[in-house]
Amino acid sequence: MLFKLILLFTVIPIVELALLLRLNTYIGLGYTLLIVIFTGIAGAYLAKKEGKGILNNIRLEMSQGRMPGDELVNGLCVLIGGALLLTPGLLTDITGFILVIPVSREALKKVIKAKLRRMLEEGTFLFYYRK
Repeated sequence: MLFKLILLFTVIPIVELALLLRLNTYIGLGYTLLIVIFTGIAGAYLAKKEGKGILNNIRLEMSQGRMPGDELVNGLCVLIGGALLLTPGLLTDITGFILVIPVSREALKKVIKAKLRRMLEEGTFLFYYRK
């Protein structure tokens, strides 16, 4: 776990910075900054829009007495994707858009649900239920 955190907070920002610097040499500082600003604004708008829709779907399912499992996974994807889109960088932006855009999120949702199911079966992920 410590190794993953070190990777997350040191290696990824260094790679992102290197990619932005490389992009800067090809298209210039102004366009590089515009891309970073545009993806941040577009990502925040898209995440907000998708998040509102997901919250409405969660409310609808709960009002009908169903557990909104798929919508909770969607919400998690949009939350993480929105945070990645607000983080400057090309890789984080690509990953963020994949998590926020509904079509690509559907494909990832199957993988995430399978991973969660496997973690529950192995006992590496605990789920507490209170009545």
